[in-house]
Amino acid sequence: MTIHNISHIAVIGAGLMGHGIAQEFASAGYQVLMHDVTDEHLQTARTQVEKNLKVLAENAIIEEENIPATLQRIQTATELAIVVENADFVVEAVTENLPLKQQIFEELDAICPPHTILASNTTALMPSQIGVNAKRKDKILNTHYFNPPYLIPLVELIRSPDTSDETVSVAFELLTAIGKTPAIIEKEALGFVGPRLQAALIREAFAIVERGIASAETVDLVVRNSFGRRLSVAGPFEVFELAGWDLVLAAFEELYKDLNSSSDINPLLRQMVESGKLGVKSKEGFYEWTDEKVQVLRDKMNQALIQQAKDV
Repeated sequence: MTIHNISHIAVIGAGLMGHGIAQEFASAGYQVLMHDVTDEHLQTARTQVEKNLKVLAENAIIEEENIPATLQRIQTATELAIVVENADFVVEAVTENLPLKQQIFEELDAICPPHTILASNTTALMPSQIGVNAKRKDKILNTHYFNPPYLIPLVELIRSPDTSDETVSVAFELLTAIGKTPAIIEKEALGFVGPRLQAALIREAFAIVERGIASAETVDLVVRNSFGRRLSVAGPFEVFELAGWDLVLAAFEELYKDLNSSSDINPLLRQMVESGKLGVKSKEGFYEWTDEKVQVLRDKMNQALIQQAKDV
């Protein structure tokens, strides 16, 4: 199988990530069928895709006259068999629930054409776990997108020990063809690369706040106005190669001893959850949130990502 054999894409789950993934493939000219459990969910997804496309057009990233054709290439259905009957490539994007994903992959394995590649968009679960009950293990891998998927180019490709080189190659070529930046993760591990790095950062951030070294607001201020800016143009290895590993070693000799290395969840995080301080969804976390403040932050983040996309 090659990328030239792929014409129909199926997306399972039309929520936060799924609708954006469907949008990406449709924008690149592919016929997309999107599945969810209710017509209401699917209509909400179509509405959000249209809003996303209009924002991109307003910022001159796409042509406005192309929006109707893109929307026409996205069809929807609540019956899984109808969505995947002609699919060449399937992206599952349901909630992060291992038993649910295993059930879906077992069903997809049974009803999809034999050549179909099955991919899961998951933040941490491994492809060997998700496809444990499927027979076509050589055609299963993870495609981990970052939110929002239509603005962040990276997609981590995670293979299991059973994933074939051909499957990885086809997925890599397909994602490259639609304008993504795929990164092949050669060995499956919980959290892959991106989520593991983010987990390490937030672990130390919680430790800093818990120990009274600095407030959450100060941590955010430091990250935004220092290495956060560098990391948008150069990765950690590139940054420290510029400094020199001898200097890095000298700086970290003592610092590493004081960093948080616990494998336990930080008690402050548990305390936040137990007290109902969940962040935006509860209107309170380390910050107080109103609908207006949430929208301001989201608009700020999206505009920054849009500007980066225009600068590429």
